Amino acid sequence: MKRFMIVLAALAMMMSTAAFAAEDGAALYKAKCAMCHGAAGEGKMGPAIKGKANVADVLTKGGLTKAPHKAPVAGLTADQVKAIAAFLK
Repeated sequence: MKRFMIVLAALAMMMSTAAFAAEDGAALYKAKCAMCHGAAGEGKMGPAIKGKANVADVLTKGGLTKAPHKAPVAGLTADQVKAIAAFLK
């Protein structure tokens, strides 16, 4: 019974860790993008990005300048980029 409880506790910890590992696109966008692109992607100091199909490509490969998007989003993981792009769709 003790082993069962230990295994059950370990599984519960793994599942909760996986849930926290999932990226929140809205929170990432607000923290990394909204200051330039606006709260809803409508454009502010930077261009409008709401509804753009290639957000993930621009963040990783670059946009019109053919260079990757500069700070403050430099260093985003692939999962973070996907989460932001999914949020903006």
